[in-house]
Amino acid sequence: MKAPIPLEDLYVGQSAEITRMVEDETVQAFAEVSGDHNPLHLDEAFARKTPYRGRIAHGALIASYLSGLLGNELPGPGSIFVSMDLGFRHPVRIGDTVVSRAEVTGIDLKTRMVELQCSCRVGEKEVMSARASVMVRTRKKKAAG
Repeated sequence: MKAPIPLEDLYVGQSAEITRMVEDETVQAFAEVSGDHNPLHLDEAFARKTPYRGRIAHGALIASYLSGLLGNELPGPGSIFVSMDLGFRHPVRIGDTVVSRAEVTGIDLKTRMVELQCSCRVGEKEVMSARASVMVRTRKKKAAG
């Protein structure tokens, strides 16, 4: 596990990204975990008859990539996801490679809140954008001794 980044070490402009391929098995597993069995995500024959003309991944699955990025990379382990305002721009298809990126846009040392601008892209196309608020741990103070 990556070491957490304490609040004092974060700075505006700091960024991180991860890359994930959307596989059929992932979409199937997400449907089971979330309970969202919408045939748009699971049934190619059904999905071909929709405006999308084929299966697409759950939007919440793509949003979960940002959760993983924030919890594992920036700010990292121990941070607490407080809120996210997101917008879906384009569908993500099975087989697409999604690059998720987060950049620190604000830090409040008093409340320990960090604001991040986030995006998910497939190639050059932004498929989702979001603003996230995360509470971050401070550096541990060494015991006097």
